[in-house]
Parts: sequence; C-alpha cells; structure tokens
Amino acid sequence: MDGAEFSQLKAFVAVCDERAFGRAAKRLAISPSALSRIVRALESRLGIRLLNRTTRSVGLTEAGSVLYDRIKPMMMGMDDAVSSVGAYQSEPKGVVRVNLPSIAAQIAVLPRLRQFRLAYPEVRLDLVIDNDITDVVAEGFDAGVRIGGQISRDMIAVRITPDLRMAVVGAPSYFANRPPPQAPADLKDHLCLTYKWKSTGALYPWRFEGADGVLDVDVENVVTVNDTELLLSAAREGLGLAYLIEDLVEPYLKTNELKRVLEPACKLFPGFYLYYSERSHMAASVRAFIDFMKARSS
Repeated sequence: MDGAEFSQLKAFVAVCDERAFGRAAKRLAISPSALSRIVRALESRLGIRLLNRTTRSVGLTEAGSVLYDRIKPMMMGMDDAVSSVGAYQSEPKGVVRVNLPSIAAQIAVLPRLRQFRLAYPEVRLDLVIDNDITDVVAEGFDAGVRIGGQISRDMIAVRITPDLRMAVVGAPSYFANRPPPQAPADLKDHLCLTYKWKSTGALYPWRFEGADGVLDVDVENVVTVNDTELLLSAAREGLGLAYLIEDLVEPYLKTNELKRVLEPACKLFPGFYLYYSERSHMAASVRAFIDFMKARSS
C-alpha cells in the first residue's frame, strides 16, 4: 500500500464515521472539496461506488459497507500502534539496551542502578557484558560504555567516571620467593597475567609513565585471557602479576589479598564514557538513562 492509497482509505473511513463530508473534513484538517476529490479518486481506482451522497446525508453502498467493515479495525489498530509508539517519545518506558565491559558495569553502572530504577520504574535495562569493541549501532544497542580513547569520533560521548589509574598487583604467595619489581623494566623477570582482546587477539599493553614519557613494557605472558574477573582471580591465586584498573583491585589491597607494586609509574588514563549515535528522535527512556548517568558523574 503506497501513501496515496493509505490517505484515500483513511479519508473514506473518516467520512463513514462522521456520515458527513464537512465533519470528516474538519477531523482531517482539509477542505470538504478536497476530501470529496480524495474519496472519488478511491472509487475511481477501485472501479465501484462506495458512498451514496445527497445534499443532506452520506450513506454507504453495499461495497462501501464491506470495505468499511474490513478497513475500520485496521485503521484503529494503526492509530493505537502510533499512539503506543508516541508514548515512548514522551514518557520514559520500555527497554534500554546497553553494551559495556564487565569492569564498567561493576564500577560505573551497578552502583547507580538502584537509584535509576527508583526514578524510572517503567524503564527496563538490558545490560549486555561485552569486553570487545562492538559496533553498538549495527548490533541494535541504544548506547555503549567504553574507555574514552576507544570510542569512535562519530559517536556522542558522555563522561560517567573520573580518570582512572591502572595497578600492578600480585598475591603475597607470589612474592614469597620473588622480589617485587622496583621499576617497569624489572617486569621482564616476572610472570605476568595479561588481558587479550577476543576480536583481534591483541594484548592489552602494560603502559607506564617513564622518564621520557609513555613507556610500553613487553612482559612474559604466562596467562592471557579476555575476562578481567579471571585475571583478578588468577592474581589472587598467586599465578603472576596482573595489570588491572585500580578500582577493581582496591578491595583486595585493603584485605592484603593482593599487594601493589610500581604505583608511582602507573599513570592516569581517560575514564569510562557512555556513548551513543546522534539521533533527532531519541526515545524518552534512552534520554532518561543518558541524563541520569551524566548527572551522577558530575
């Protein structure tokens, strides 16, 4: 059904509902003469009279009655559908799909979920944990969360955490027979546990602040894994040193399950950002989530 055909049928239903061209024209915000031409065009296209007209009344022919009985429920269904969709634009409701790494979920989103749910009880969050760099638009997500430097320039990014710092940590059992490294170069003599990107196979760089600027250190990777929680567990088991975000390891430093080394050499890096594509008609639920996360980070 093309646009002209739909407009003709909508005009026909309006005339049938009102049983008068004048009232139907007012309902459709067009002139009675324009409405009459539209209905005649429909009759011409179908090759049959649908309405009997007099100067005082409008009645349905048998064919018109059959068409009206079939078309009216469809038109009502379409009106209901349009109204339902419009509610998503005016009221925060429905599902918001967000793609984010597990560490971002833990330190940036989870602590705020309870307050968001209290503020927007009709919004359901679908948080998909994904530690790779995913095209959120192509995969049907409303937004994503990533480290600042990992976001494409064609996306709109909103900061939701301060700058972060990495930490090199190991269990006391690991250091029982090994002296702690005193400088990043000493890592060549240690067993290291490293994050590996699933999509590219690239290893997360061990990056430090050196005397001459940024210093990337090649380490001996005895374990590589694409999950930060597994890296943390392996470090706690004494399998080697791990290079993880400070916020993730902080609870274990306080309980002495992990020991931190090379702290002065660990530099700040951009924190987590919530990002999304530019849209002229964003659902109210998505806008509510973005504004809520942005407000809680300021």
